[in-house]
Amino acid sequence: MSTTTTEALSATTLLRFATAGSVDDGKSTLVGRLLHDSKSVLVDQLEAVERASASRGQDAPDLALLTDGLRAEREQGITIDVAYRYFATPRRRFILADTPGHVQYTRNMVTGASTAELTVILVDARNGVVEQTRRHAAIAALLRVPHVVLAVNKMDLVGYAEKVFAAIAEEFTAYATELGVPEVTAIPISALAGDNVVEPSVNMDWYGGPTVLEHLETVPVSHDLAHCHARLPVQYVIRPQTSEHPDYRGYAGQIAAGSFRVGEAVTVLPSGRTSTISCIDLLGKPVDIAWTTQSVTIRLADDIDISRGDLIVPTKDAPATTQDVEATVCHVADEPLRVGHRVLLKHGTRTVKAIVKDIPSRLTLDDLSLHPHPGQLVANDIGRVKIRTAEPLPVDSYADSRRTGSFILIDPSDGTTLTAGMVGESFASPEPVKDQADEDGWDF
Repeated sequence: MSTTTTEALSATTLLRFATAGSVDDGKSTLVGRLLHDSKSVLVDQLEAVERASASRGQDAPDLALLTDGLRAEREQGITIDVAYRYFATPRRRFILADTPGHVQYTRNMVTGASTAELTVILVDARNGVVEQTRRHAAIAALLRVPHVVLAVNKMDLVGYAEKVFAAIAEEFTAYATELGVPEVTAIPISALAGDNVVEPSVNMDWYGGPTVLEHLETVPVSHDLAHCHARLPVQYVIRPQTSEHPDYRGYAGQIAAGSFRVGEAVTVLPSGRTSTISCIDLLGKPVDIAWTTQSVTIRLADDIDISRGDLIVPTKDAPATTQDVEATVCHVADEPLRVGHRVLLKHGTRTVKAIVKDIPSRLTLDDLSLHPHPGQLVANDIGRVKIRTAEPLPVDSYADSRRTGSFILIDPSDGTTLTAGMVGESFASPEPVKDQADEDGWDF
């Protein structure tokens, strides 16, 4: 492959990453510095930040204002909602999710990191690893984020001391390793001064690793999902019944994983009916093959009763269907999740009634121990649950597929999202617990 071709491919590589950390660790400042020093800020945006900073009596532009866009965020100096930013360098394109640090907004970190391939976790060099740091590391591990960067910030406030950085990096890496995080890269930075964010720091000549941007540009990101389990959740059945298309019947959706080919034998779940792909329509044109993230319409050789919520999969690689789902969850609602709670479970495009049959354990973040049978999970708790659904679901393990191994629990009374779940085993695997009978009328 020529150098020109390699550079062209590199320039189109996309990295989704999220930032996380405790309150006042400097996440928004880091993001602002990253955008500013990589020349990804428009002139009018910078001028607006300069005016806002001057009105608050600040001598220099507050780069955190580039991401803290809500009025309440600016007034309080904190991040409340997830702020998404899109930028690019000559080497790579980025989608960045700047997530809040407050404990009550941990649910937003789950949202921001759920699609991330890398998470930057900030630590204040003066405070070291705190509970919220451990919580964010646990969430990154649960969400199977393949790359974690530990950014030890505010090194200027500890005299750029190598021993301070080394102690924090050692403690965090040991904790993350216990969680099963596959890779941790520790970088000492000062987001306010710009040390090791985009340019190497002259104040830390003892550090010989990459800057934050250099690591983001070079970390290996695999977008080859051809070997994943192919899955197409049906979003819509297209049946025009016009004179031009009297017999057209297509099943539209976004391919969640893997690839599909014309002529391939497929199974429709949960019914289990089988057929063969006769045509794949992409952007109004027939194609022989389609793959992950493409939105397509698949036509089958046989007329089968298929509706929204069904899952089309290769017959040779079909998941088992089950009404008993065991998962690790992060509870995100203010209302606790209790044993016996009647909920709606949304998996892909399918939503079914369900009951929380048991909560075998809750994770204690300090020492990663399990509190057995807590009876409930409150906001930001991480634990194991056993759920019984009213209808069979074709679920994958989250370890195999982040798309078809995840689900959310919804309050049926008002539509509130209660819990984000990851199917299968995790670092918080409990001992098997016998189900208890349910007396609430949703006993499936």
